[in-house]
Amino acid sequence: MSCPFCDPLADEVVARNDLAYARPDRYPVSPGHLLIVPFRHVPTYFEATAGEQAALLDLVARCRPLIEEAYHPDGYNLGINVGAAAGQTVPHLHLHLIPRYVGDVPDPRGGVRGVVPEKKTYP
Repeated sequence: MSCPFCDPLADEVVARNDLAYARPDRYPVSPGHLLIVPFRHVPTYFEATAGEQAALLDLVARCRPLIEEAYHPDGYNLGINVGAAAGQTVPHLHLHLIPRYVGDVPDPRGGVRGVVPEKKTYP
């Protein structure tokens, strides 16, 4: 199986630096959802170099204004799935930059805690 992140299409790349690039998610959770991906095929965040990790965060900072200008979101979720148990389906590190909008879900409290639905709310 070929990796969908190893050879990005030039017209999909919205931002890049020396070690990573950003592109729209092909299956977006919300309008403006981007994936930030290292060029090197590395399976997880914990196997990435410190430079690659920093490059991902650099692109988060650089892509946020692009999303703000085009979509005007009310908030964001940042997410990295590490391993099959956490939902990782493509074994190439990628960070989700997900814009959020008031009313996009009935109750957003708990945010990323919602990956385990019964743990989303606090006692």
